Amino acid sequence: MGFLHVGQNVLLPDRRIIGIFDLDNTTTSRRTRDFLEKAQSDSVVVDTCDDLPRTFIVCDHPYHKQIVYLSQLNSQTLLRRAQEAVSQQVTQAEGEREHG
Repeated sequence: MGFLHVGQNVLLPDRRIIGIFDLDNTTTSRRTRDFLEKAQSDSVVVDTCDDLPRTFIVCDHPYHKQIVYLSQLNSQTLLRRAQEAVSQQVTQAEGEREHG
């Protein structure tokens, strides 16, 4: 299992991540704005930034339907980090199979 650093020392288990979304591109949609407003009113938004958020990450959670994390990091940066974590896990699993 890997983790994704989303800012302010917050690490998310990669298996819990449903999606990573750019706020500038997605908030033009009324559905996205409604989703984020509902998450805010349900108190399931976690702000992990000191500055203006650029990305939101939707995660499943054992005690809530979903949790939304706001991050000041660019969505492409977070996506690249997530892909690198998956690549490391695959490489590690392949190494264990060869030696196990």
